[in-house]
Amino acid sequence: MSLADIWTPVSLTLSLATINTLVLLVLGTPIAWWLARSRSRYRELVGALVAMPLVLPPTVLGFYLLIALGPNGPGGWIAALWGGRTLAFSFTGLVIGSFFYSLPFMVQPLRNGFAAIGEEPLEAAATLGASGWQRFWRIALPLARPGYITGAVMTFAHTVGEFGVVLMIGGNIPGQTKVIAIALYDHVERLQWQEAHVIALGMVVFAFVVIAVTLSIDRRVNVPMP
Repeated sequence: MSLADIWTPVSLTLSLATINTLVLLVLGTPIAWWLARSRSRYRELVGALVAMPLVLPPTVLGFYLLIALGPNGPGGWIAALWGGRTLAFSFTGLVIGSFFYSLPFMVQPLRNGFAAIGEEPLEAAATLGASGWQRFWRIALPLARPGYITGAVMTFAHTVGEFGVVLMIGGNIPGQTKVIAIALYDHVERLQWQEAHVIALGMVVFAFVVIAVTLSIDRRVNVPMP
């Protein structure tokens, strides 16, 4: 097994996880803020839709995303703008699929972080003349920092470990959609046990580090003040 056989899917996976985390940090923030602060009767309905990937089988989500990204869905219409036929079986399709599959792993920690702020700090800032944007950027964001750290770590790790969704919408195209989880499956299918062990052990170590970091963040956040 050459270094390229491992590094290519690893680099593709890291690129996918990084892009997906950054996109969710930006787009997940307004969703989480609305879920934490809104009094709308539809808030929990939206919250349930956001959380559905937690309980929905990945292959089901991947199936509907495959249809949506295919030539007869919105993805096909978008791809046609630059002469393409489909967004499925492409890195762009993986990013879109990862966004929906990892959405609750970003939104829920952010929602909890915003909800934990309470009304008092924001109301105090308002009495001092701070605008809505100033209260959000100077009060809410700094106080919700633990939620952002947890959300970013969990989203990144979840994207690295994706299998069902990426297999459905990305397939197994080397250098384009063959991420680390697909590479592991490919080696097992070919009975290449040594290569499979190397990849699997690396993912076990990665999972342990992620859990340790997350627990450490949670412990520091919940340490009682003297």
